Amino acid sequence: MFLYVLLSCVGIVQCYRSGQVSGACGSMTPGHGTNSAQSSSAPYTVTANRTTFIEGDEITVSLSAQSGDFEGFLLRANQIGSNNPIGTFTVLDNGTQVLSCNGVANRAVSHTSDTEKTLIKAKWTAPTSGQLSNIEFSATFVKNFSTFWVGVKSSTVTFNGTVTTVAPTVPSNPDCGTTKVCFSQPSNCDPTTSTGCYFMAVQASSDQSELTIEMFGQADGYIAIGFSDDQQMGNDDIYICGKDSSGLLQVQHAFSTGRSRPNTLSLGNVTNIKTALTNGNINCSFTSRNVISTSRAMSTSQYYLMIASGPSSGGNIQFHTTKYVSSTKADILNPSLVTGSAEEFPAILKAHGALMLIAWMTTGSIGMIIARYLKGVAKGHGFGGKDFWFMAHVSLMALSVTATAIAFILVFSYAQDWSGGVHPVLGCLVMILSLIQPIVAAFRCEPQHERRFVFNWAHSVIALAIKSLAVAAIFTGLALFEEYKEDGWMLKVMGGFITWEALMYILQDLNFRARKKDSEIFSCGSMKPEIVLLILFLMGNLAFLISLLVGIGRS
Repeated sequence: MFLYVLLSCVGIVQCYRSGQVSGACGSMTPGHGTNSAQSSSAPYTVTANRTTFIEGDEITVSLSAQSGDFEGFLLRANQIGSNNPIGTFTVLDNGTQVLSCNGVANRAVSHTSDTEKTLIKAKWTAPTSGQLSNIEFSATFVKNFSTFWVGVKSSTVTFNGTVTTVAPTVPSNPDCGTTKVCFSQPSNCDPTTSTGCYFMAVQASSDQSELTIEMFGQADGYIAIGFSDDQQMGNDDIYICGKDSSGLLQVQHAFSTGRSRPNTLSLGNVTNIKTALTNGNINCSFTSRNVISTSRAMSTSQYYLMIASGPSSGGNIQFHTTKYVSSTKADILNPSLVTGSAEEFPAILKAHGALMLIAWMTTGSIGMIIARYLKGVAKGHGFGGKDFWFMAHVSLMALSVTATAIAFILVFSYAQDWSGGVHPVLGCLVMILSLIQPIVAAFRCEPQHERRFVFNWAHSVIALAIKSLAVAAIFTGLALFEEYKEDGWMLKVMGGFITWEALMYILQDLNFRARKKDSEIFSCGSMKPEIVLLILFLMGNLAFLISLLVGIGRS
């Protein structure tokens, strides 16, 4: 029991050696068992290199040991009389790290190990908007597991700024192409008069050392603009104007690495920040002297421009619900009006979707119907000793597997990674089973063999699994195409196709059962009912297929 308790204590101590104490941002009190904070005067000080500040100012904060040293610490800034952390920190020393507080990144600073320390420095950046007031820096110092001081404060830092609650009116289009590079969606929309206008403008100095950036758009949580070397998200320099945990707008600098949340960077040399939130429209402007950083190491002034917006939670941005990308690169040193918006989905992704629709809505579906219901048609007639139904079935299913394989190769050559989500999992299962099915068929036994039923069952079960998974993959794929569309008409069309296909299967099955009794569900002269039903299915199939192909082409 003693050994168990000892090991438990060691685990607790080790946990806090890492400095991952975001949960203590409010109380600033370490969870060191039954030990409580010291009541004596702390042998440590917290000092700021400035006595006043305004919006966006940077202050260097020092934590010093007057005597001895300290193993751990936690530093935050708060307005006088409040326990809520404010502003953001950037680390300056090795062995330190920034922490998230209440879901907001970079709100506090702590240690990364229990090595002895006598001096720690960190940089604090003031918020750029909101109702600001005087602040103080507060720190907890840990000398050892049982000895620590909580709430060691700096002198008051006085707020001397003027809170800007409304940003200047975003320039209208006449300013674009003359002094600024502008990108908007819809093209040429005027943010001062148009509803639903997403707008960004960039005015660069001659040497590109200074950028005046403006952004405007309707959003629940944030609007972001980006500079990219291509038309896809990833390796992009981003500025975000969004609501923090208090609902106030703040500007953030970030770098995107793909479809995940972008990495927040230090705001850096960004000044003259102005923000406004009116009628659901987020309006921000600022001047940045940060160097644009994308995937290319070489200096350039030409980038694809991006606008995105979406919700936020606790000050953290969520996946965007709106995204627009310029159709061509814009030279930020050459004022112009970027009027086009790139297609949301590249041609290679549309080709992937089209091939999968053709494979499993048309060729695959018809091949399965022929194998199940049309074996008796022209029986004994064919080529090379094989009936027509068999040749048609094999040919159509071979086309389906080929189209699936091509679609599979296209999408992976485009993504070059695993994108995550349900759709790629379903697609991989369809591809695997599509390759297994012909292998199983190649090793089937003769029709008269006593174990032929094993192949028949296996072939049918695999076919049913492929069909079910393919339908699910098509639905999830169409959902991606319509991710930001409210009507979802392509999903409704696909639902209509499934209903149509089910109806045709029911009619074919009823006719199949009637034929066993030497009857038919209807008569159509010399043409057999199963042929008539197949023609009807093909006509309806093509109508649904063409509708979806047109929808994908317009996405």
